[in-house]
Amino acid sequence: MALTREQIAKRVAMELQDGYYVNLGIGIPTLVANYVPDNIAVMLQSENGLLGMGQYPTADALDADMINAGKETVTAATGAAIFNSAESFAMIRGGHVDLTVLGAFEVDQNGNIASWMIPNKLIKGMGGAMDLVAGAKNIICTMTHANKHGESKLLSECSLPLTGVGCINKVITDLALLEIKDGAFHLLERAPGVSVEEIQAKTQGRLIIPKNTPEMTF
Repeated sequence: MALTREQIAKRVAMELQDGYYVNLGIGIPTLVANYVPDNIAVMLQSENGLLGMGQYPTADALDADMINAGKETVTAATGAAIFNSAESFAMIRGGHVDLTVLGAFEVDQNGNIASWMIPNKLIKGMGGAMDLVAGAKNIICTMTHANKHGESKLLSECSLPLTGVGCINKVITDLALLEIKDGAFHLLERAPGVSVEEIQAKTQGRLIIPKNTPEMTF
């Protein structure tokens, strides 16, 4: 059974490490804030100028002026700092972000990502993604494995304009967790109930399949 958006975010949260500075992109990545493990401390960073982003607010804690880069209302964790976006981008460009989690339209077997433009469609634009793919130490993509027509989004070569080149380390889709290295997608885990055959059929790029692929646990 394919993972929900919340389950993808929960699996991403398992990749966080104690002491990390983490940037969460728009969409599924923002949900990761709700699933940070209790036994670690991470600082979530938003490019609009918030370091120490907390979970989504409950109705009684909502502050319309406290927003993330996607203009969604958020909370501030204990020890948070608020500063201007120029300083936030200096942090990103200076290599101080340990991990960024981004959405994508396409990712290919060489770690290239297309996340900002589909010809003839109205998209919000690049945002901070260009800086994040260049400045973050580690990048994970979250996405559906295939588009609404059933066509693979994990390709041998991206067909859309690129956001970054050779920068993606891992992809977590609704079907699988994959690592990108040596010009291929390496299957690490599969969603509960999803077969290796389905993952293979929906992966257009080169896919390396181990002898035994475990199911994800949460």
